[in-house]
Amino acid sequence: MTGLIQRSPHPSLATAAKVSAISGTQFRSLPQDTLLPVLADAMASVPDSTWRKDRAAFEETDAILDSTGHGQFQHGVIVAVDSRATAGSYIASQTVKKVIEINPYLLGTMAGGAADCSFWERLLARQCRIYELRNKERISVAAASKLLANMVYQYKGMGLSMGTMVCGWDKRGPGLYYVDSEGNRVCGDLFAVGSGSMYAYGVMDSGLRHELTVEEACELGRRAIYQATYRDAYSGGQVNLYHVHGEGWTRVSQDDVLMLHQQYKEKA
Repeated sequence: MTGLIQRSPHPSLATAAKVSAISGTQFRSLPQDTLLPVLADAMASVPDSTWRKDRAAFEETDAILDSTGHGQFQHGVIVAVDSRATAGSYIASQTVKKVIEINPYLLGTMAGGAADCSFWERLLARQCRIYELRNKERISVAAASKLLANMVYQYKGMGLSMGTMVCGWDKRGPGLYYVDSEGNRVCGDLFAVGSGSMYAYGVMDSGLRHELTVEEACELGRRAIYQATYRDAYSGGQVNLYHVHGEGWTRVSQDDVLMLHQQYKEKA
């Protein structure tokens, strides 16, 4: 293990050293390095057991991202996202993966700056693994979202651009949280994030019911993202669907929006 030597050690470095000893992760301090103390503070602020007791054991959530978003239904969480990345008015990519697979029971979505979202959610995945090794159990959705919010809050006002949803399944059943680069963290049943969110909300609000079947919920998420890509120039590409349930998450489908346009046009 690499030693950690400083003249004036940050008080939270002891926490990092403890996590390092338990998990086998190597920590090394660099001159003017501020990230390690931030991570140590974030880890220290998450209690060993973060379970809210005021929510039902089984919830539903269906999500549609940036076109991205989430909502609840009786069989878990549906995550739906588009795949377009833009640089101003230029379409940079049509195949961006906007769902980050944190662990087999946790997913994060991306809206905002691609680099910021990707970096912080992959860092969250590492910290969730450290938590699991330290506590001998999977981290809860609430604790994972709190950990992400704590990390990015340290950089508030420094130009980060991130709007993400952390969703998954834990001891309490399904969970859904919105976290952004300002450190905001909101628990809810229905979210849409990104430039196409207003169009996605219109579809979801009109069709969301607790009694939806998995197939109906998937179709609702698919149509919501399609509608966002149809009206919003910054959304497009493909519609990717995930279903989070008691056994973990499952990738449901990947549909090109042009094919969906033809399909819905024929049904009209």
